[in-house]
Amino acid sequence: MSPVKHPVSGAALSFSLEDEMGIVRETLGAGGERTARTLVKEGPLRAMLVGLNAGGTLKPHRADGPITVHVLEGAIEFEAEGRRWPLATGSLFALDNRITHSVTSAGGAIFLLTVAVAQTRSQTLAPDAAAE
Repeated sequence: MSPVKHPVSGAALSFSLEDEMGIVRETLGAGGERTARTLVKEGPLRAMLVGLNAGGTLKPHRADGPITVHVLEGAIEFEAEGRRWPLATGSLFALDNRITHSVTSAGGAIFLLTVAVAQTRSQTLAPDAAAE
């Protein structure tokens, strides 16, 4: 996928999800199992569009903060802690931080992934206090 060519941080950001999904669809159409497009990367907040082709997977991994997954197109199966959740278009799923999870899509899907990256103690202290 091409590098991000839009601002991902700032006081205010606005996107057409349909336009962004079109870019994800084009990238998936060029081949590959999956793709992701960063929309927002500001402080602890991350928002990405993730696309999976039919049969695509995201192998087991953990996020550094709580996440939400909003299925915008298609369907996915989300697995965490030995449980599976089938998520169809329109579904919203939330998961606490640092829980190992994986995602599969039998028929292909696009979902909006939001992560609130957990900050370490030194990141939450004022710069002067962190230096002490």
